[in-house]
Amino acid sequence: MTEERMAFKAEVSRLLDIVVHSLYSEKEIFLRELISNASDACDKLRYQALTIPELTGDDTDFKIKISTDPKARTITVEDNGIGMTRDELIENLGTIAQSGTASFIKSMEAAQKGDITQIGQFGVGFYAAFMVAQMVEVASRKAGTEEAWCWRSDGKGEYAVEEDQKATRGTTVTLYLKQGEDEFIAPDRLRGIIKQYSDHIALPIFLGDEEAPVNRASALWLRSKSDITAEQYKEFYHHSAHAFEEPALTMHWKAEGKIEYTGLLYVPGMRPYDLFDPKRRHGVKFYVKRVFITDEAEGLVPPYLRFLRGVIDSEDLPLNVSREMLQNNPMLTKIRQGITRRVLGDLAKEAEKNKEAYAKIWDNFGAVLKEGVYEDTENREALLKLVRCPTTHESGLTSLADYVSRMKSGQDAIYYMNGDSLDALARSPHLEGFKARGIEVLLLTETVDDFWPTAVATFDGKAFKSATRAGQDLDKIAKTDKKDDKKKEEAPADAITALIASMKMSLGDAVKDVRTSERLTDSPVCLATDEGDVDIHLEKFLKQHNQIRTASARILEINASHPLIKKMAERAGKTLSGKGDAEASDSTSLRDTAWLLLDQARLMDGESLTDAASFGRRLADVLGKVV
Repeated sequence: MTEERMAFKAEVSRLLDIVVHSLYSEKEIFLRELISNASDACDKLRYQALTIPELTGDDTDFKIKISTDPKARTITVEDNGIGMTRDELIENLGTIAQSGTASFIKSMEAAQKGDITQIGQFGVGFYAAFMVAQMVEVASRKAGTEEAWCWRSDGKGEYAVEEDQKATRGTTVTLYLKQGEDEFIAPDRLRGIIKQYSDHIALPIFLGDEEAPVNRASALWLRSKSDITAEQYKEFYHHSAHAFEEPALTMHWKAEGKIEYTGLLYVPGMRPYDLFDPKRRHGVKFYVKRVFITDEAEGLVPPYLRFLRGVIDSEDLPLNVSREMLQNNPMLTKIRQGITRRVLGDLAKEAEKNKEAYAKIWDNFGAVLKEGVYEDTENREALLKLVRCPTTHESGLTSLADYVSRMKSGQDAIYYMNGDSLDALARSPHLEGFKARGIEVLLLTETVDDFWPTAVATFDGKAFKSATRAGQDLDKIAKTDKKDDKKKEEAPADAITALIASMKMSLGDAVKDVRTSERLTDSPVCLATDEGDVDIHLEKFLKQHNQIRTASARILEINASHPLIKKMAERAGKTLSGKGDAEASDSTSLRDTAWLLLDQARLMDGESLTDAASFGRRLADVLGKVV
């Protein structure tokens, strides 16, 4: 078959340009990425050979070989793993088919220098080869097939695929070095790179014709913790997570008892680009007796720990366990429970001893951990101890335990408020009464925050209450400033009663009720949610996602001590008693002002106006009378 030339997908060409020009200072990592790919290929074949032994035939010793040709100026990385078909070569090397790639590349291009810490997340570490190679050839033969194929490219927009004469299964990657990259032909240089980056690989890595492997070729996770250096832990993370940054937390343990397994797990140092992609799977590889089984055992870790990377190795499951059997395996359920408890416990320890480091973990993964608060009732108590929130009092993040320790005398609830941003929440009139009394309020701005407080109900015996709920009993808590402890002078009770009646008549079904407010100190009005109704911010979310069609009527709370409300009450009292000089005019003015105040309250809550034209007319009429 003649050579077939194809163009890279647009995103691959752009990514190649970024890789080649942005990873200059860390060129040697190309070898680490190629070795990791070779190791993965061998792991996959080892698993398939458990049920189809003929795939390996007489060649059952998996290994990786690296060789050089100084005259041809080439480096070759060869494995006897699963290999690739023609279509797999095109799919894996000519296309990046993962969601989020376009936005990732856009952010990379926007930076003056590419951020290498993100490259591995896209499974494109192979392209690092073009940092040192002017041409890359990949010859591969799929295990169990007779055909072999060669993929070839200079990384400049096109690649070619043609039949190859490769006689054995597996993949051979040959790099034709650029001028000035001859250092990577030197055996000592390659040996140093292998020892530094790939000593943990569980397969032997041979260099040239040497009979002894360069690496230790033993599973790192089975070694004693005292025998593993911080650098080795870090490099195993780079291998298992295909990442470049340092991990935020390393967890290594052996569970003994009725079920024995070893775990070496990492919390990544940065948030994966697809953390919230519905199709995203966890990144924990599952082994049985050091034999790779799968990285798709969905029952291995709960969905809210999907950011974890690393390895779990079981001693108790049979080697021929299938991926399908794992889905409902009771032993795997026990392992999952143990992993979850261990990870949550280690996160709690990190939060206690290293608050600054934990704050970064929470910033990256707090949103998904809060999914666990909502979903996982069994581990809810442990998860709640991990929760960190911005508040009206603290400049950073606070734990729920610290919030409870600062609660005011007479306060019996944990108050929170949902919104689109911290700035918008800080300006909300709902918080005025809480601020006047020094009551701390949690400020929640993520989508999951609309759900978990109501699902949890209590923490440490204290109920969660939304600050937007009507009927907050704030009067029993003294104001912080004793001079403000006395209520500001309010309009007479009979005048307020008249105003409330007038506003109810004017606004009709647009509001559920009109009441005086304990929460307002500076603003004239705000909208509150009645007990039992959907909270304001959650309703907004549900409307955006077509879960509800019409908004619920809210309670309009008025500040009886506000100058505008006092004037309106005075006019309403005169109109009701028939003492007004121009009753019809006053009635119209009160009605228009009531609607303007309702629209103002809606705008303060981030809602859009239901009738912008009427709002504009009323505003012009009212302003015309005062200008």
